[in-house]
Amino acid sequence: MILVAVALVLALVVPGYAMSRGGAKPTGSPAAEPGTGAVVFIGTGGLTWTDVSAKATPNLWTLLRDGSSAAMTVRSVFTNTCPVDGWLSLSAGNRAAAYRTGPASNPQYRPCPDMAPVTDGVVPGWSDYLTEATSNHFDSQLGLLGDTAAKANVCIKAVGPGAGIAAARSNGTVANYADYNPDSLLTDLAGCPIALVDVGALQDPADVAQGQSVTGTRAEQIAQIDKRIGEVVAAAPGGANFIVGSLSDAGRSERLRLVVARGPAFGPGELYSPSTHQPGLIQSSDLTVTILDLVHIPVPLGLGGAVLSSGTAPDNSEERAASRLKALTDYDEASHEVHSLVPPFFMVFAYGQLVIYLFILLVWKGRIGSRDRRIGALVWVRRIAVGSATVPVSTFLANLIPWWRFPIPMLSVVASVGLFVIVITAVALTGPWSRSAVGPLIVVSTVTMGVLGIDVITGSRLQLSSLMGLQPVIAGRFYGMGNVTFALFATSALLLAVGLSSLVVRHSPRQAAILIGVIGAVAVVVDGAPFWGADGGGPPALIPGVAYFVLAALGIKVTWKRAALIGLGSAGFFLAVAFLDWLRPPGSRTHLGQFIQAIIDGTASDIITRKAQQNLDILRSNMPLTLLVPAALIFVFYVLARPTSWGSRSLQRSFEVVTTLRAGLVAILVTSTIGFAINDSGVAIPAVAATIAVPLIVSVAVRTLEDEARADAPTRSRRRRR
Repeated sequence: MILVAVALVLALVVPGYAMSRGGAKPTGSPAAEPGTGAVVFIGTGGLTWTDVSAKATPNLWTLLRDGSSAAMTVRSVFTNTCPVDGWLSLSAGNRAAAYRTGPASNPQYRPCPDMAPVTDGVVPGWSDYLTEATSNHFDSQLGLLGDTAAKANVCIKAVGPGAGIAAARSNGTVANYADYNPDSLLTDLAGCPIALVDVGALQDPADVAQGQSVTGTRAEQIAQIDKRIGEVVAAAPGGANFIVGSLSDAGRSERLRLVVARGPAFGPGELYSPSTHQPGLIQSSDLTVTILDLVHIPVPLGLGGAVLSSGTAPDNSEERAASRLKALTDYDEASHEVHSLVPPFFMVFAYGQLVIYLFILLVWKGRIGSRDRRIGALVWVRRIAVGSATVPVSTFLANLIPWWRFPIPMLSVVASVGLFVIVITAVALTGPWSRSAVGPLIVVSTVTMGVLGIDVITGSRLQLSSLMGLQPVIAGRFYGMGNVTFALFATSALLLAVGLSSLVVRHSPRQAAILIGVIGAVAVVVDGAPFWGADGGGPPALIPGVAYFVLAALGIKVTWKRAALIGLGSAGFFLAVAFLDWLRPPGSRTHLGQFIQAIIDGTASDIITRKAQQNLDILRSNMPLTLLVPAALIFVFYVLARPTSWGSRSLQRSFEVVTTLRAGLVAILVTSTIGFAINDSGVAIPAVAATIAVPLIVSVAVRTLEDEARADAPTRSRRRRR
């Protein structure tokens, strides 16, 4: 319970800590200045920052130069986002999508539904949109933008089919609608404080689903969209704030899209959203909130977006615009390239580890290498095991190198990861600590815990668009501890506790318990603090593992009563931290506080249902891989826990040398199992935990065998001489 107290005290001391982790929050106006007048939202789709240049898109380039820009994730319900999905999401301020018809089993490969103009003041097919929104369990209220503006007596002018969908009331009616006509734009944009304009979406002929109709080449479509953007900007009333947002994907492939804002509230610079904590990266749900805020309409509670603010650059020079465009292009290219590399990486890494374990087993059993060469074989096994354990943290450090700029991304990212693997492995296997069975374990776990912890505290830069980190295009999480990061961070913390506590436990079990408790407390605070890890499911999984480990080090048996108290304390920690986060202003809350608000609103069941469905979907779609690695982890733990099985009595000597190893393994297993059970996509937690736990445990056991083989070598030599 010491862990809970430490974490809660820290949370109470700093509840007002700025939620702009991910870098200092940009200075500048956080919202519309008084008297700024209208807001004109220009909606398109399919455009990325790689499409923008002074020559090809002069109007977008001007907005980029003079305004604030960002990359934007447009993920809605399905893997890719259709234009109608983007406009529905703008209407709801949350994820929403239309039903897609077609022969493909995956909606991603079905054609996007068409959008019809508003007819007789009603959006065609609105009832179907409502039905689909209810079935998707995102608690999306279609018509929220229109209803909220109407309650504030603020009218919305909708120009074009998509804009009609976004401006509609919850009953599908649109009070002020016009088809796009450049000749009437001056009149259309002058009547209401909020104007929404649909200038069309890019459909990539090379990427659209089979049966999807496309008009014009990619270049022709981009030129037409840019021309319309210029027409709208020229016709808009003076003093208006402009926001141009690419709300959808260009076809089957998901990707970060562009957003740029200019006006009294947005000077030259980059956009910042508290919902992502990443300067220059926002999500589409921020747009609804920002539109309402710009015209001083109170924003309804429970929306996932936040008000966009503008970072002020020194000037609007062409050079600074080009520099911002390069940074935005990096955001796009890094996220796009890594997203396609993640599945093959995990596949090769997971099965590659199993091949390595098979090789280790054969060496272990004496099937590879003669008895006289056993020491050399064991040395190589240990090197391979330690090197394998450094791969996870190296995937994060690889983002220090702009690998996505090289011609062959797969080759460049593998080379970047390999560079750090070599460096960390060399450090772990050289120096005086390498002579100890736990020396490399301490080095690798310290590096892993340190890199991930510091990265989370400083804004999750290395995690973003890394092979084992956060994928912004998925829009699941943009900062803090995701499931993969938590699995690595928590496992390395427990392994570090194993290594350090084993050095003192024989002399002082109390000191060992204090070491374990301190490491565990630090891990829990970094993982659970709303301004750092902001992880709701991590601490309830980590606290029981650490508590068991502390009791085991003290020689105290874990009874059912003590286990129940640990469980209640863990649940209490989560609720307390979530409640403290909920006390913040709505725009500053993380998903912890938003969950408390969902409980109050009665919509928490939708969140739970959706997260459970995500776990089931992962199990179904990746059944061999997701079950194989946890099975290997459980198997190895079983062999280690029962060292007389399978003729592996030598493993018992590892427990004798590293006396806290067995308890540490149980703690890892407890944390991984609970993490799997209570987190969305939690199936990844035990699988990822295995990638660092198993090789480091093997390195300890192999070092024990290596020492015994060295001690036995002189005896065998004397016998041969006789």
